[in-house]
Amino acid sequence: MSLLPNSRTEPDGSAVIRVLGYNIRSLRDDTEALARVIRACEPDLVLLQEAPRFFRWRKKLARLAHACDLVVVTGGATTTGPAILSSLRVGVERTEDVLLPPTPGLHRRGFATAVVRVAGARLGVLSCHLSLQKDERYAQAGLLLDRLAALGVEHTIAGGDLNERPDGPAFRRLAESLTDCRAAAPWGGEHTWTPADPYQRIDAIFAGGGIEVLGCGVPAELPGVTGTDLRAATDHLPVLAALRVPAS
Repeated sequence: MSLLPNSRTEPDGSAVIRVLGYNIRSLRDDTEALARVIRACEPDLVLLQEAPRFFRWRKKLARLAHACDLVVVTGGATTTGPAILSSLRVGVERTEDVLLPPTPGLHRRGFATAVVRVAGARLGVLSCHLSLQKDERYAQAGLLLDRLAALGVEHTIAGGDLNERPDGPAFRRLAESLTDCRAAAPWGGEHTWTPADPYQRIDAIFAGGGIEVLGCGVPAELPGVTGTDLRAATDHLPVLAALRVPAS
Protein backbone atom coordinates (compact mmCIF):
# COMPACT_ATOMS: atom_id res chain seq x y z
CA MET A 1 0.00 0.00 0.00
CA SER A 2 1.34 3.45 -0.91
CA LEU A 3 2.03 5.94 1.83
CA LEU A 4 -0.68 8.43 2.70
CA PRO A 5 0.67 12.01 2.96
CA ASN A 6 1.22 13.33 6.43
CA SER A 7 -0.30 16.59 7.65
CA ARG A 8 1.80 19.61 6.75
CA THR A 9 1.66 23.28 5.83
CA GLU A 10 2.81 24.19 2.33
CA PRO A 11 4.93 27.30 1.60
CA ASP A 12 1.92 29.00 -0.03
CA GLY A 13 -0.17 28.63 3.14
CA SER A 14 -2.25 25.72 1.89
CA ALA A 15 -2.73 22.83 4.29
CA VAL A 16 -2.43 19.10 3.81
CA ILE A 17 -4.80 17.58 6.34
CA ARG A 18 -5.92 14.13 7.38
CA VAL A 19 -9.66 13.64 7.89
CA LEU A 20 -11.07 10.52 9.53
CA GLY A 21 -14.69 9.40 9.34
CA TYR A 22 -15.79 6.80 11.92
CA ASN A 23 -19.05 5.35 13.25
CA ILE A 24 -18.15 4.49 16.86
CA ARG A 25 -21.44 2.80 17.92
CA SER A 26 -21.90 4.91 21.07
CA LEU A 27 -18.64 3.56 22.55
CA ARG A 28 -20.30 0.22 23.25
CA ASP A 29 -17.25 -1.76 22.15
CA ASP A 30 -13.52 -1.70 23.02
CA THR A 31 -12.75 1.98 23.57
CA GLU A 32 -9.02 1.35 24.04
CA ALA A 33 -8.86 -0.36 20.63
CA LEU A 34 -10.87 2.52 19.16
CA ALA A 35 -8.46 5.09 20.56
CA ARG A 36 -5.46 3.16 19.22
CA VAL A 37 -6.95 3.14 15.72
CA ILE A 38 -7.73 6.87 15.79
CA ARG A 39 -4.30 7.82 17.16
CA ALA A 40 -2.53 5.72 14.52
CA CYS A 41 -4.39 7.62 11.77
CA GLU A 42 -2.99 10.94 13.09
CA PRO A 43 -6.05 12.91 11.99
CA ASP A 44 -6.48 16.68 12.05
CA LEU A 45 -10.26 16.26 11.96
CA VAL A 46 -12.43 13.32 13.02
CA LEU A 47 -16.03 13.11 11.82
CA LEU A 48 -17.81 10.78 14.23
CA GLN A 49 -21.18 9.08 14.01
CA GLU A 50 -23.07 7.50 16.91
CA ALA A 51 -21.13 9.50 19.47
CA PRO A 52 -22.41 9.10 23.05
CA ARG A 53 -25.75 10.87 23.56
CA PHE A 54 -27.18 9.65 26.86
CA PHE A 55 -26.01 9.69 30.50
CA ARG A 56 -22.79 11.74 30.92
CA TRP A 57 -22.34 11.86 27.16
CA ARG A 58 -20.13 14.97 27.26
CA LYS A 59 -17.70 13.31 29.65
CA LYS A 60 -17.56 10.13 27.57
CA LEU A 61 -16.85 12.08 24.38
CA ALA A 62 -14.23 14.20 26.12
CA ARG A 63 -12.51 11.08 27.47
CA LEU A 64 -12.34 9.59 23.99
CA ALA A 65 -10.90 12.81 22.58
CA HIS A 66 -8.28 12.95 25.36
CA ALA A 67 -7.31 9.31 24.76
CA CYS A 68 -6.74 10.18 21.08
CA ASP A 69 -4.77 13.40 21.79
CA LEU A 70 -7.65 15.40 20.33
CA VAL A 71 -10.26 17.90 21.51
CA VAL A 72 -14.04 18.01 21.11
CA VAL A 73 -15.21 20.60 18.59
CA THR A 74 -18.96 20.02 18.60
CA GLY A 75 -21.80 17.50 18.42
CA GLY A 76 -22.95 14.45 20.36
CA ALA A 77 -26.39 14.37 21.96
CA THR A 78 -27.10 17.83 20.51
CA THR A 79 -27.05 16.35 17.00
CA THR A 80 -28.38 12.88 17.96
CA GLY A 81 -24.98 11.34 17.24
CA PRO A 82 -22.69 13.13 14.76
CA ALA A 83 -19.70 14.91 16.31
CA ILE A 84 -16.41 16.51 15.31
CA LEU A 85 -13.03 16.16 17.03
CA SER A 86 -9.83 17.95 16.05
CA SER A 87 -6.14 18.16 16.76
CA LEU A 88 -4.65 21.28 18.30
CA ARG A 89 -3.42 22.20 14.83
CA VAL A 90 -7.00 23.22 14.03
CA GLY A 91 -8.42 26.57 15.08
CA VAL A 92 -12.21 26.71 15.48
CA GLU A 93 -14.03 29.82 14.30
CA ARG A 94 -17.59 28.73 14.99
CA THR A 95 -19.80 25.67 15.37
CA GLU A 96 -23.46 24.84 14.89
CA ASP A 97 -25.38 21.71 15.77
CA VAL A 98 -28.32 21.11 13.45
CA LEU A 99 -31.36 18.90 14.06
CA LEU A 100 -33.10 17.73 10.89
CA PRO A 101 -36.88 17.56 10.46
CA PRO A 102 -38.24 14.52 12.32
CA THR A 103 -40.14 11.67 10.70
CA PRO A 104 -42.63 9.91 13.02
CA GLY A 105 -41.39 6.49 13.99
CA LEU A 106 -37.81 7.07 12.84
CA HIS A 107 -34.69 8.12 14.74
CA ARG A 108 -34.21 11.87 14.39
CA ARG A 109 -31.00 12.86 12.60
CA GLY A 110 -28.69 15.84 12.77
CA PHE A 111 -25.50 17.44 11.49
CA ALA A 112 -22.44 18.56 13.44
CA THR A 113 -20.91 21.53 11.62
CA ALA A 114 -17.95 23.84 12.13
CA VAL A 115 -15.87 26.44 10.36
CA VAL A 116 -12.18 25.94 11.12
CA ARG A 117 -8.75 27.18 10.11
CA VAL A 118 -5.68 25.05 9.48
CA ALA A 119 -2.57 27.05 8.65
CA GLY A 120 -3.70 29.49 5.93
CA ALA A 121 -6.71 27.40 4.93
CA ARG A 122 -10.30 28.03 6.01
CA LEU A 123 -12.66 25.09 5.90
CA GLY A 124 -16.32 24.24 6.47
CA VAL A 125 -16.80 20.79 8.03
CA LEU A 126 -19.90 18.61 8.44
CA SER A 127 -20.41 15.20 10.04
CA CYS A 128 -23.57 13.25 9.22
CA HIS A 129 -25.37 9.96 9.77
CA LEU A 130 -28.15 9.59 7.22
CA SER A 131 -31.44 7.79 7.68
CA LEU A 132 -32.07 4.08 7.27
CA GLN A 133 -35.19 4.97 5.24
CA LYS A 134 -34.55 5.57 1.53
CA ASP A 135 -36.76 8.61 0.88
CA GLU A 136 -35.76 10.39 4.08
CA ARG A 137 -32.10 9.64 3.34
CA TYR A 138 -32.37 11.22 -0.11
CA ALA A 139 -33.99 14.34 1.35
CA GLN A 140 -31.26 14.55 4.01
CA ALA A 141 -28.59 14.46 1.30
CA GLY A 142 -30.15 17.59 -0.15
CA LEU A 143 -30.27 19.23 3.29
CA LEU A 144 -26.58 18.38 3.71
CA LEU A 145 -25.69 20.20 0.51
CA ASP A 146 -27.79 23.19 1.58
CA ARG A 147 -26.11 23.28 4.98
CA LEU A 148 -22.61 23.18 3.47
CA ALA A 149 -23.52 26.10 1.23
CA ALA A 150 -24.96 28.00 4.19
CA LEU A 151 -21.62 27.83 6.01
CA GLY A 152 -20.46 30.55 3.62
CA VAL A 153 -16.98 29.09 3.20
CA GLU A 154 -15.26 28.48 -0.13
CA HIS A 155 -13.80 25.08 0.80
CA THR A 156 -15.88 22.39 2.49
CA ILE A 157 -15.78 18.73 3.47
CA ALA A 158 -18.49 16.37 4.67
CA GLY A 159 -18.33 12.81 5.87
CA GLY A 160 -20.20 10.14 7.64
CA ASP A 161 -22.25 6.98 7.64
CA LEU A 162 -24.55 7.26 4.63
CA ASN A 163 -26.35 3.94 5.19
CA GLU A 164 -26.15 3.53 1.43
CA ARG A 165 -23.76 2.26 -1.23
CA PRO A 166 -22.27 4.48 -3.96
CA ASP A 167 -24.92 3.40 -6.48
CA GLY A 168 -27.76 4.60 -4.22
CA PRO A 169 -29.69 7.82 -4.94
CA ALA A 170 -28.60 9.73 -1.82
CA PHE A 171 -24.94 8.81 -2.31
CA ARG A 172 -25.17 9.82 -5.98
CA ARG A 173 -26.85 13.09 -5.06
CA LEU A 174 -23.87 14.01 -2.90
CA ALA A 175 -21.32 12.79 -5.44
CA GLU A 176 -22.88 14.95 -8.17
CA SER A 177 -22.10 18.13 -6.22
CA LEU A 178 -19.06 17.05 -4.20
CA THR A 179 -16.02 14.85 -4.83
CA ASP A 180 -16.29 11.31 -3.47
CA CYS A 181 -12.77 11.14 -2.06
CA ARG A 182 -12.44 7.36 -2.29
CA ALA A 183 -13.47 7.34 -5.95
CA ALA A 184 -11.14 10.26 -6.75
CA ALA A 185 -7.97 8.85 -5.16
CA PRO A 186 -8.30 5.24 -3.96
CA TRP A 187 -5.96 4.25 -1.15
CA GLY A 188 -6.19 1.50 1.44
CA GLY A 189 -9.30 -0.61 1.66
CA GLU A 190 -12.67 0.08 0.07
CA HIS A 191 -15.44 -1.55 2.10
CA THR A 192 -16.42 -0.15 5.51
CA TRP A 193 -19.02 -2.61 6.80
CA THR A 194 -18.76 -5.00 8.54
CA PRO A 195 -15.29 -5.17 10.15
CA ALA A 196 -15.38 -8.96 10.39
CA ASP A 197 -16.35 -9.39 6.74
CA PRO A 198 -16.24 -6.07 4.82
CA TYR A 199 -18.43 -6.27 1.73
CA GLN A 200 -19.92 -2.82 1.16
CA ARG A 201 -18.95 0.85 1.28
CA ILE A 202 -21.55 2.85 3.19
CA ASP A 203 -19.23 5.38 4.87
CA ALA A 204 -17.59 8.16 2.89
CA ILE A 205 -15.78 11.49 2.91
CA PHE A 206 -16.67 14.16 0.36
CA ALA A 207 -14.73 17.28 -0.61
CA GLY A 208 -15.98 20.50 -2.16
CA GLY A 209 -14.49 22.31 -5.11
CA GLY A 210 -10.88 23.40 -4.99
CA ILE A 211 -9.78 20.69 -2.55
CA GLU A 212 -7.26 18.17 -3.90
CA VAL A 213 -7.77 14.58 -2.80
CA LEU A 214 -4.41 12.89 -2.17
CA GLY A 215 -5.75 9.52 -1.02
CA CYS A 216 -8.78 8.01 0.72
CA GLY A 217 -9.81 4.63 2.04
CA VAL A 218 -9.92 2.25 4.98
CA PRO A 219 -6.55 2.45 6.80
CA ALA A 220 -6.37 -1.29 7.43
CA GLU A 221 -2.63 -1.52 6.70
CA LEU A 222 -1.57 1.81 8.17
CA PRO A 223 1.29 1.43 10.67
CA GLY A 224 -0.19 1.06 14.14
CA VAL A 225 -3.58 -0.13 12.92
CA THR A 226 -4.26 -3.82 13.48
CA GLY A 227 -7.06 -6.05 12.28
CA THR A 228 -7.71 -7.05 15.88
CA ASP A 229 -8.28 -3.44 16.92
CA LEU A 230 -10.44 -2.67 13.89
CA ARG A 231 -12.72 -5.61 14.67
CA ALA A 232 -12.87 -4.79 18.37
CA ALA A 233 -13.33 -1.01 18.16
CA THR A 234 -16.83 -0.74 16.66
CA ASP A 235 -19.11 -2.22 13.98
CA HIS A 236 -17.80 -0.04 11.10
CA LEU A 237 -14.38 0.45 9.57
CA PRO A 238 -13.01 3.99 9.45
CA VAL A 239 -12.37 6.08 6.34
CA LEU A 240 -9.19 8.18 6.23
CA ALA A 241 -8.56 10.91 3.64
CA ALA A 242 -5.56 13.13 2.96
CA LEU A 243 -6.61 16.43 1.41
CA ARG A 244 -4.84 19.57 0.25
CA VAL A 245 -6.91 22.66 1.10
CA PRO A 246 -5.90 25.92 -0.62
CA ALA A 247 -5.04 28.96 1.46
CA SER A 248 -7.98 31.32 1.85
